[in-house]
Amino acid sequence: MLVETFATGLLLVSSAVAHPVISPLEYVKRAVNPGVVIRNCNAPGQLALAYDDGPYQYTSQLVDILDRGGAKATFFWTGTLYGCIYKEANAVKKAFASGHQVASHSWSHQRMGSMSASQIRTEMTKVEDALVNLVGVKPLYMRPPYLDTGGQFLSTMRTMNYKVITNDIDSGDWNNRSPQQSQQTFQQAGARGNGHIPLMHETYAGTVNTLTPWLINWAKQNNLKLVTVAECVGDPDGMYQAGNFTAKTGPYSC
Repeated sequence: MLVETFATGLLLVSSAVAHPVISPLEYVKRAVNPGVVIRNCNAPGQLALAYDDGPYQYTSQLVDILDRGGAKATFFWTGTLYGCIYKEANAVKKAFASGHQVASHSWSHQRMGSMSASQIRTEMTKVEDALVNLVGVKPLYMRPPYLDTGGQFLSTMRTMNYKVITNDIDSGDWNNRSPQQSQQTFQQAGARGNGHIPLMHETYAGTVNTLTPWLINWAKQNNLKLVTVAECVGDPDGMYQAGNFTAKTGPYSC
């Protein structure tokens, strides 16, 4: 009995050495909570390239640019804003296969802060269905259209277990800012502090062809790692909802 007790003690000690105990407070600090707005990364040295409003005619080209630069990005996609998501099936599959994070930007890109909880859920589940049908996953991350987080939105995201992302840098591409003006915004923000999550849109040729290559080079010059949003907030294995999901029988439509 004494030998067994001693052996058990050694096993516990060795286990503690091999796997240091993390305090409950540290787990709370590291947690990415659903329904809570996240604006930037949780650690320095990172840049999470994040694009809204697609998929669109530039999606495939953007994936090529990112892949050539060794960059991972996050695509916040809608269902119907720039045409039907199913008509961009090849681009959606290409981005997912390349290891980029696919996430939700709602189905119809309306202000969800003024919607009922039921309407909000419909906006989200339609995107879920589309991504299950196209690439077999349901997203866990989303960015609200117009960054509107009012009304019943956040409480609904909490019940649906969605991580809510906004931004800490606005490229201004949606407001007719040129890629060169957007570059100045990044330079002014700098590469220090916790990593950035910018607001950008893959629906502008300048963002795809000029700003993105510049950002890849800027990140390398400043020793920034280009990561997905999930990785930037310390959740690299939590991009998608757990489970095996079965695609519905096509053809699909919007």
